Amino acid sequence: MNETERLQVISLFYRGQSYRGIARELGINRKTVAAVVRAHQEQRANPHLAVASKVLKRASFLDPFTDKIKDLLTRYPDITAVRLHEELQAAGFGGGYTIVKERLRELRLRPSAEPVMRFETPPGVQAQMDYSPFDIPFTSEGKRRVHAFSYVLGYSRRRYLRFVESQDFTTTVREHVRAFGYMEGVATVCLYDNMKVVVQTWDGEQPLYNPRFLAFAMHYGFRPWACKRRRPQTKGKVEKPFHHIETNLLNARSFSSLDHLNAFVAEVWLPQIDRRVHDTTGHPPLELWEQEKPHLLSLPDKPYDTAEVIYRTVGPEWHIPSKQNFYSVPWSRIGQTLPARITETELIVYAPDIREIARHQLLAPGTGGKHTDAKHAPGGDERHRHEVLKQRFTELSPQGVVFFEQLVRTRRYGKDEAHRVLALLGTYDREDLIAALDRACRYRAFSLTAVERILSAQAQPRSLLASLGVEAQQHLDALLGEDPVPARSTAEYQHLLDDHEHGKKDEDDSP
Repeated sequence: MNETERLQVISLFYRGQSYRGIARELGINRKTVAAVVRAHQEQRANPHLAVASKVLKRASFLDPFTDKIKDLLTRYPDITAVRLHEELQAAGFGGGYTIVKERLRELRLRPSAEPVMRFETPPGVQAQMDYSPFDIPFTSEGKRRVHAFSYVLGYSRRRYLRFVESQDFTTTVREHVRAFGYMEGVATVCLYDNMKVVVQTWDGEQPLYNPRFLAFAMHYGFRPWACKRRRPQTKGKVEKPFHHIETNLLNARSFSSLDHLNAFVAEVWLPQIDRRVHDTTGHPPLELWEQEKPHLLSLPDKPYDTAEVIYRTVGPEWHIPSKQNFYSVPWSRIGQTLPARITETELIVYAPDIREIARHQLLAPGTGGKHTDAKHAPGGDERHRHEVLKQRFTELSPQGVVFFEQLVRTRRYGKDEAHRVLALLGTYDREDLIAALDRACRYRAFSLTAVERILSAQAQPRSLLASLGVEAQQHLDALLGEDPVPARSTAEYQHLLDDHEHGKKDEDDSP
């Protein structure tokens, strides 16, 4: 880093910019910014040490070749350290490569950053949306990472802000709906970066949008616009306020919980920002929003349904899992794979014919909680329980009902074992379980253990990807790639063995 760049870092620092903001603007590492500021402050505190360090700086083997290096750099600006080292060796330099590389880094002129022109848009034409992570020490919940969802109207600079726990599809769409309601309309175009919720992949420089997000955008009539990669300044109207959040909203304030933080943002902080004169426009955002509001797209009669739909298999304890919590369903559904709809406050479970069979208040994610409705339990009517289980096994196969009758007759806790046999449908395919029951009947092995042993011997459990939800599958596909590496034939490795045997023979023949 040369002195000009160091001066830029120090100048921006004393203007109040954070290390992150300086690093983003100059295109350098945040740790480098911190090191430059720290060295500058130490120099100001002990100027005599700085002078002494300059006086005691020892000569370098490269000093006699400085003119040669500058001449080569003038003629060949893109010369590499390897080529420079070779040229200097030809001129009589006897030193190593490392000091040449370091001197080249000091002397090479770096191109200055291209100036970014501010682009203003007419009312209602453009909005910008982005996330930014923050680690906040809540007084009652402890330190945790949350994400600031920000939506800004380009003309008025009015913004919607809310802190959320994740950046998944459901959360992103839900916060868009809230932002549209807050603005009482939708801008015609919204700018985004390369987030997976919006951009599924790139075909060269052409973004391929997530079909689910396109369906959401079409519902409201706006057009998503993916900015060029590695150009955050394109969305400067939404990027720059994140620094204001760090220095104003979160600075010298404490919050007990995420709900407390969001309540303060909605009731106190955003109304203050709306009435404060904006540095660029010279007007309060609320004043310009009144002018922009008639130009926004009107909201549809019904908001977009942001509920998440998942499929879950009912376990032997007649509960289904969701985000490390468990919710009960009627016990007669054990082993069935059922759809569930998750809203902001509830989890609703449906039968295969899309008839509601259970409704629960949503538990906090990841707490390991268990929500049980007593009406879903088997109850004390053993005859009814027997008939329901018999019907479930009859639906599997004729041998299924034979297995069930013998299981109940020969085992002390036969009905409980029948529950667990049905729950195996969550691990194995239906055809494999039917085949295992037929084999158990043939050998008169009427027990849960026998069925499990048969399945482990002649069937394969469903793969982990097959049992995951759609969102998880898409995420893992993006990480691992949809096309697995094919297995190679062992014949392709035969030549390695042949070479080894040939080499061994030559060693044996050598004296």
